[in-house]
Amino acid sequence: MPITLPNDLPAFDILSNEGVMVMSPGRAAMQDIRPLRIGLLNLMPKKIQTENQFARLIGATPLQIDFQLIRMSDHESRNTAADHMAAFYRSFREVEATGEKFDGLIITGAPIEHLPFEAVTYWDELTRVFEWTRTHVHSTFGVCWGGMAMAWHFHGLEKHALERKAFGCFRHQNLAPSSPYLRGFSDDVLVPVSRWTEVRQPEVDACKGLRTLIASDQVGPCLLEDPGRRALYVFNHFEYDSTTLKDEYDRDVAAGKPINVPVNYYPDDDPSQAPTNRWRSHAHLLYGNWINEIYQTTWYDISRIGEG
Repeated sequence: MPITLPNDLPAFDILSNEGVMVMSPGRAAMQDIRPLRIGLLNLMPKKIQTENQFARLIGATPLQIDFQLIRMSDHESRNTAADHMAAFYRSFREVEATGEKFDGLIITGAPIEHLPFEAVTYWDELTRVFEWTRTHVHSTFGVCWGGMAMAWHFHGLEKHALERKAFGCFRHQNLAPSSPYLRGFSDDVLVPVSRWTEVRQPEVDACKGLRTLIASDQVGPCLLEDPGRRALYVFNHFEYDSTTLKDEYDRDVAAGKPINVPVNYYPDDDPSQAPTNRWRSHAHLLYGNWINEIYQTTWYDISRIGEG
């Protein structure tokens, strides 16, 4: 089954041309099944790029997905056209007011790692989102800064500044091969990393209710499970396109910022060569497994989400 997207959302044509099954809302309404409602709370500046990345992974599953785009209520995007935001996004305030519920919610990262959580302009509303997920979302997936923010809010897990940016593709170990979220995963996994902060394994271990599923000797924990909240927190970027790290590197070089060549990304670490994507299959496995777990455990009557 496909992912349901508005016909005029840029991701509709992009994913269709890639062979991802995409369905218009009108056609979806004719299907005699209940689609899974998956929301994307998009905190990234380049909204369209991020929409495409997550829609590509969510749309590759065999289930019908009703994909909803959500933004923070009072934070204006300076990097995405206002007409795009008006056409395809609803504010969290609007979503909250309707009382509607979601089978899954992805909360993305944001380029604000240097700030204390409480100094983020929309932190109060974001903590309201976190509390709202307890009763209105069956399973939540926090990504990069979004995952760190959730772990801080619910568990007091600190984020720590790094002296140098963790940047490149790093080998990670599969620590929980029996986890349903890691079905089909190799024993070690290459994952794109791009962050100035980290969480530390001893502090994760001290948090009751958190379990590390994937970690790296070089860049620390990658994927945590929070079973009590049916939540996952991933600090690295399975969703990245082949050229996302290249785009970040080229941007910083052009701006004259100090930046290292991303580790283990370009052939022979040579930025003049085209990077090779070696994480795509695990990205599809991770998000496909998450969707499958939602399908296996969510209520058929979506209004009952939050009952326990």
